[in-house]
Amino acid sequence: MASYKRQQLSVLTMNTFAFAACFAVWVMFSIIGIPIKELLELNETQFGLLVATPILTGSLMRLPIGMMTDKFGGRIVYFILLVVTITPLWFIGSATEYWQFLILGLFVGIAGASFSVGIAYTARWFPREKQGFAMGIFGAGNAGAAFTQFVAPSLVVAFGWQMVPKVYALGMFVVAVLFWMFTYTDPSHKTDKHVTLRHQLKILRDPRIWKYMQYYSLVFGGFVGLSLWMAKYYISEYGFDLKHAALLAAIFVLPSGVIRALGGWFSDKFGAYTVTWWVMWVSIVCLFFMSYPQTEMTVTTLKGDYSMHVGLNIWVFTAFLFILGISWGFGKASVFKFLSDEFGDDIGVASGIVGLAGGMGGFLLPIMFGALIDLTGVNSVIFMLLYGATAVSLIWMHFTFAKDHRKKDQTEVKDRAYNQFANLQEHPEEYVAARAAVEQAGLLEELVSKYAAARIKAERESRKLRNASK
Repeated sequence: MASYKRQQLSVLTMNTFAFAACFAVWVMFSIIGIPIKELLELNETQFGLLVATPILTGSLMRLPIGMMTDKFGGRIVYFILLVVTITPLWFIGSATEYWQFLILGLFVGIAGASFSVGIAYTARWFPREKQGFAMGIFGAGNAGAAFTQFVAPSLVVAFGWQMVPKVYALGMFVVAVLFWMFTYTDPSHKTDKHVTLRHQLKILRDPRIWKYMQYYSLVFGGFVGLSLWMAKYYISEYGFDLKHAALLAAIFVLPSGVIRALGGWFSDKFGAYTVTWWVMWVSIVCLFFMSYPQTEMTVTTLKGDYSMHVGLNIWVFTAFLFILGISWGFGKASVFKFLSDEFGDDIGVASGIVGLAGGMGGFLLPIMFGALIDLTGVNSVIFMLLYGATAVSLIWMHFTFAKDHRKKDQTEVKDRAYNQFANLQEHPEEYVAARAAVEQAGLLEELVSKYAAARIKAERESRKLRNASK
């Protein structure tokens, strides 16, 4: 029997490995969808729906899968989830009609719900003081999207797109077997706590949860959306072939996935607010430049017309994309730090709802990308959309947190004033400083009235005692 510490390491390793495999499957259509688009002659909106369909199921299944994990344990639920995805994966290689890809994509999308079971299964194997680091390592498994960018294009070029889902199906079978062999069940991890749907919806009354849903729909939803879209973007905008386009897309996907653990450390050290604030500002600057379309301009001068090209070259664009991916990796961690700070008693429910919002962002964005490109004919319009979403997050963040910070500052001032006033009996020489603090906090009248009331009460009690002694 392995020691408990060895079991912890084994569970964390296999959880992360399985999550990476599930994420690779979840975004598989980002690569095979490109030849399928040509085969079926799809427009941009139809392509967006094709790549986004698995994201829908993975997002909607997060809440029920999380509840099943609480009830039955993480090991068995995770194993079943891995096995369930194998059959639809295999049959995608035989699909020929658009509707067949959509239906099978819905079933394959269950792999995206692996985050809910994996995060809960990981957390229960570690004490609270180590959970943040352990969950950060597990969360880095979303870099599995980069595996698809590296491997799937080579399979498409060598054997055709039909080979990719078949290889992935065999891979998921191997992952499921290894997962069952090298993970463990601890009966003490099971909980009888039953979280009802009504309780989950009740948390939506808290206005704070809505802003975190907005933030996560940008940093995680945007990550998923661009992971699905960037290979195609490099092909259509810069003329790359599939293999090179996917490698360039991986420059965004890989660091954004693995940097999440470091983002958790920064959030612990500097606070979720500071990290998220900088994430939003870095994002909006990058998206501002990335949203500018390739433009041909003619300037009339004294010497005649002068033509010039305005737009980002491939290397500058990729540099901005890399920075954007890093910032969103930090943002994914900082949003969950907010949740652990503010929803300690309901962290599971809050995480599930915010995670659902992020997943739905990843589902809706590719469809919106396709619709906007069909409407405008401009590839960079997708970054204009993300720029607008980031601006909304920044404005929302400024006004809500400015109000919260004012309340926090006022509370701290009042607490400090009360403490100084309470210490006057032991340190009467601090009267001047205490009075200044009380006046600054606007508490002078309040304290005087409380002091007067306390004095009247004390005199009344003293009078009662004197009467009783007579």
